[in-house]
Amino acid sequence: MLVSAKDMLQKARDGKYAVGQFNINNLEWTKAILLTAQENNSPVILGVSEGAGKYMAGYRTVVGMVNGMLEELKITVPVALHLDHGSYEGAKECVAAGFSSIMFDGSHYPIEENVEKTKELVALANEKGLSIEAEVGSIGGEEDGVIGAGEVADPNECKRIADLGVTMLAAGIGNIHGKYPANWKGLNFDVLAEIQKLTAGMPLVLHGGTGIPADMIKKAISLGVSKINVNTECQLAFAEATRKYIEAGKDLEGKGFDPRKLLAPGFEAIKATVKVKMELFGSIGKA
Repeated sequence: MLVSAKDMLQKARDGKYAVGQFNINNLEWTKAILLTAQENNSPVILGVSEGAGKYMAGYRTVVGMVNGMLEELKITVPVALHLDHGSYEGAKECVAAGFSSIMFDGSHYPIEENVEKTKELVALANEKGLSIEAEVGSIGGEEDGVIGAGEVADPNECKRIADLGVTMLAAGIGNIHGKYPANWKGLNFDVLAEIQKLTAGMPLVLHGGTGIPADMIKKAISLGVSKINVNTECQLAFAEATRKYIEAGKDLEGKGFDPRKLLAPGFEAIKATVKVKMELFGSIGKA
């Protein structure tokens, strides 16, 4: 059964570890992440961007697939199904479809409008028992066509949004989505510490977890980051394993073209990537 991310993130914050949000893109992704979480006794958050939701034939399809897998694969660890970078309309659609957690990304609105819309969605989430993530200061890189430069959030704006009763807060601290450029300056820990102080220990979210050095990840966790989002890294691992399989001509041997065989190396590569991340985040054995 899907659960809200609230308990798992409060435990993570108190226990000084982080729960990984791994974005799902199809059946292989979903199954690989759920099995890895179960095998490693780790709580997990399945992230779905609006683009991925559309690709997978809509939010209800995603909910049906995930609920079916929880039952069929006998998944007992806590699993939250979370809308990633949701629009105001998208967040409402996911609540109706049966998601257990939503993110409203109002970071591109003026702060007053971000506050108003967040307030309304917090009330809706509370009514349904869902967790809700809000964002202040856009995260850099590209996310479903929206390009940001890795801004640093204003801690006072973070406090305003946190005070609305959100479950977790994504605040830009120089992190970006996708691959990090060679001239990246690293995370701004001073701002992170200030945000943690002003938001009274609210679980904080680090977007763009792919490519941030391990020591920076660990330091961010020590400063209150309880949820770390990973997407690009799994995509790269899947693509690389699939490329190797085809370049080795294995799709031409026997029934090697069968999608169950063709996609198996990529599936295993996702599992391996997720496990490495769970080890780094400290969530193994914490279910």
